[in-house]
Amino acid sequence: MPYFVKLFESLREAKIQMVIYEPLLIRLKQLMPMQDIQEVFSESKPLNSRTKYMISLGGDGTMLDTVKFTARANIPVLGINLGRLGFLASTSKEEINMAVQALSKGTFHLDTRTLIHLDASIPIFQDAPFALNEFSLHRKDSSSLIKIHTYLNGEFLCTYWADGIIVSTPTGSTGYSLSCGGPIIFPQANSFVITPVAPHNLNVRPIIISDASVVSFEVEGRAEHFLCTLDARSESIDSSVSLAVRKEDFTIQLIRLEGQHFLQTLQTKLYWGADRRN
Repeated sequence: MPYFVKLFESLREAKIQMVIYEPLLIRLKQLMPMQDIQEVFSESKPLNSRTKYMISLGGDGTMLDTVKFTARANIPVLGINLGRLGFLASTSKEEINMAVQALSKGTFHLDTRTLIHLDASIPIFQDAPFALNEFSLHRKDSSSLIKIHTYLNGEFLCTYWADGIIVSTPTGSTGYSLSCGGPIIFPQANSFVITPVAPHNLNVRPIIISDASVVSFEVEGRAEHFLCTLDARSESIDSSVSLAVRKEDFTIQLIRLEGQHFLQTLQTKLYWGADRRN
């Protein structure tokens, strides 16, 4: 709570008008005075066209939740980390004042990030059929493996016998895909990563493909239903549903403060190259 107070005070001092997420405002009003907030947004109340920046307070999951509000509107997002890792939300809570000053003065960088888009033969994720990190398919109602027949630009790639499969953007390569053995890809790379989840095939590994590709899937298994996800959102599907992913037509912009760099984030968050022997 003190970090919300600190942020609001900094915004007021910088004379920056605030628009707040309505469910968050309802929660905050139970804990602190919030009389000066005049404007809100929600799933049913879109952000107005005057909105210049989005500030996300929380962890990387909160950052991913902002994508559906900001991506189509091309509103840059600043992530302030109140969680643990904070790979996307790379600004620390101790840097709140500095971050607000950077927004006020325009002394920041914009990193353009690719989104992944899902096309399906039935209406799912209709409000936001895109993700910043990854698309995935999983078994749902059974402990048995599922078979995922995978095609690249219409050409058969292979059948994965696995718990599931992930198609990750460069941004998502440091998330779920990484935990399943996928490679780290720099954000500027024009690539996707296909990473199987616990594959039973010993001769399949994560592969990197061009983000100009279309990857399509047919899934089958002993269970009737499977789980399809876009970042933290999920839908249940059956084997009759055809799925395909491609690069989204628009991008999202993440705000990076002076002195923040991807290599620095790798080193400080994931301890890349750290040698504990010395």
